[in-house]
Amino acid sequence: MKQRGFTVIELLALVVLLLVVGAVFWTQKSAIETSARDDQRKISINALYYSLEEVYYPTNKHYPKTLSASTLPSVDPDLFKDPSGKELGKAESDYSYEGKNCTGETCKSYSLRTRLESEADFVKDSRND
Repeated sequence: MKQRGFTVIELLALVVLLLVVGAVFWTQKSAIETSARDDQRKISINALYYSLEEVYYPTNKHYPKTLSASTLPSVDPDLFKDPSGKELGKAESDYSYEGKNCTGETCKSYSLRTRLESEADFVKDSRND
């Protein structure tokens, strides 16, 4: 009579295959999540940049020394927070704004920056200097 079932070698091969598939899945999932967080950072910096250049500067003819939701009411306040929830300007935030050539609270230029996880920093500098 012939016995039915799997041999130990077949079971080991299946376990190894499942481990390899799981490792590939986990690695790809992590890379996709990192890329999504980086994309969110870039979107926020671009929104702040375009609001400064297309709304704030034409109205005021200068840039602000500091940047906040009250300075740019045309931007969704959630965009001032990085993916971990830290607000722009806080020490631990991935976002930073630096007014340049400032006199009092008015500046002639600025630099917006975010730290990315999988690429070099994403930087937007003012159009006007």
